[in-house]
Amino acid sequence: MSSVKHYLQILAALLALLALTVAVAFVNLGPFNTPFAMFISLAKGALIVFFFMNMRRETPLVRLVGGAGLFWLGILIALAMSDYLTR
Repeated sequence: MSSVKHYLQILAALLALLALTVAVAFVNLGPFNTPFAMFISLAKGALIVFFFMNMRRETPLVRLVGGAGLFWLGILIALAMSDYLTR
């Protein structure tokens, strides 16, 4: 039963972060809207990866592969942004 309670707490945290995302979208923070939204999405992604994907309990090799995938995603985003900015 504690597992269900744990998942409900994570769900509540995700819903609270969703509400915070919507609230930030309606507040004019100038150039800081995007960084705040990105930080909130990073927090939501971390909750999903660590708790729902059980990355915190995995072996070091699985964590390394997950980190390598994240690194590769960063490379792809950087290349796409460099192409977009040079046009």
